[in-house]
Amino acid sequence: MIELQRISCEEFKAAEKMPLVVVLDDVRSMNNIGSVFRTSDAFLVHHICLCGITATPPHTDIHKTALGAEDSVDWVHYDDVCEAIVDLRSRGYTICAIEQVQGSISLPDFQIEGDKKYAIILGNEVKGVKQEAVDMSDCCIEIPQCGTKHSLNVSISAGLVMWEFFKTFTKSC
Repeated sequence: MIELQRISCEEFKAAEKMPLVVVLDDVRSMNNIGSVFRTSDAFLVHHICLCGITATPPHTDIHKTALGAEDSVDWVHYDDVCEAIVDLRSRGYTICAIEQVQGSISLPDFQIEGDKKYAIILGNEVKGVKQEAVDMSDCCIEIPQCGTKHSLNVSISAGLVMWEFFKTFTKSC
C-alpha cells in the first residue's frame, strides 16, 4: 500500500469527497453492495445510503468484495428510499435515478454542474429503481447500450456513473 501511495482509512475519512451520494435501494446481492463500497472508496464518494432490504455492514459477504471499503466509506440506512430522497433533497442534493425510462438523459449527454451536489439512485437487480423513487427524482440517467441485453449489473452501472462524476469533480488523486 505504501508503494502504491494509498491513503489510510483515517486519511480517507478526512479527505475531501466528491459531492456525490450513492443510494442503493433493495439491492439483494451482498457482492454488489460490497463492490459499490469498493468503487465508492476509489472515487471518493461522500457516502452511501442503503435502503430497504439492502444489507448493511458489517457482513462477511459484503466484505468479500468491499475489501475493507465498508470501513472507509460512510453509510447510513433508511427503511425506505423515499425517506432517503426527502432527506437528501432537504440537504440540497439533486436526485438522479439511474434507470431506463421515457425522457431519461443518456449518460454522455448528462451535464454535471460543478457547483451542485448529486445523489444517484440504483435499484433492485431485477426490478430496477422503484417507480415512486423515479417520480421523486429530479432526472433519470440512462447508460447507453448497443448489445442484445437491455440492462447492466447494478454494481457495474454504479461504477460507470461514479466515474463520470469523478472525472468532473476530481482533478487527480
